[in-house]
Amino acid sequence: MTGTIFSIEEFATFDGPGIRTAVFLKGCPLSCTWCHNPEGQSASLAYRRSSAGCLHCGACLSHAAQNAKGERRLTEASAKACPRRLIQPCGEHITTEALCARLLKTASILNETGGGVTFSGGEPLAQPAFLLSLLKALKGRVHLAIETTGYAETDVFREVIALCDYVLYDLKPMDEETHIAFCGVSNKKIHANYRLLVGSGVPFITRVPLIPGVTDTEKNCKVLAEFLSSLGVKTVELLPYNHAAGAKYASLLRTYDPRFDAGAPLSFHEDIFRLYGIEPRIM
Repeated sequence: MTGTIFSIEEFATFDGPGIRTAVFLKGCPLSCTWCHNPEGQSASLAYRRSSAGCLHCGACLSHAAQNAKGERRLTEASAKACPRRLIQPCGEHITTEALCARLLKTASILNETGGGVTFSGGEPLAQPAFLLSLLKALKGRVHLAIETTGYAETDVFREVIALCDYVLYDLKPMDEETHIAFCGVSNKKIHANYRLLVGSGVPFITRVPLIPGVTDTEKNCKVLAEFLSSLGVKTVELLPYNHAAGAKYASLLRTYDPRFDAGAPLSFHEDIFRLYGIEPRIM
């Protein structure tokens, strides 16, 4: 089994309990306008350009591809054309066996710290067969977690979480129309799979990226708190918006949506969550 990843981060402390190795799988069915990992959105290999030392000769652009929206993307030919070799592939194809061998080298250290391996993305569920092969190969050898939007068919989601020791589950806008407008897809599957997770007995944490004017509004937080409370969820992690998120876009010849960098202060609405018996943790 072969899959595509775009990063492996060791000694991660933000991706589940303990010290962890985080593996980022490429591809995501969502297209969140504030995405912090744009290089992980496409399932195919991407190329990015470093600005340090760029001659602005245009050689790379003359070999760029154009998608249906008219957007340019750097290619392998662009990388070869760059006289400074500033364009590098973002991502690699790797087999289950090769990736597991890399991960198991530090398994003893991870286990000793109460940590493990977390599969993130992109969206790890976007490569279900590859993800399942990894989880099955590593099960019982190291603590396993996924960080997911939950956007997947129910049967796939159920099979995946049954192999996980922990799930980090992202919830974004609660209103379906708002979710479609900002994330590109409906949230019905996401909410259905979240309910399945809550009832599964698998340990999990709910995470909410706070996006100015989108998920940090009083209305969204109230609907979210009602939803969590109705399922008996007692804790939520609130992730403040990262203003450095747009830095990666230029290297991919993409433009970051400027609406979220207007400088408006975030609203955490901790009182709303506590009113519903939910303890908010600001990360």
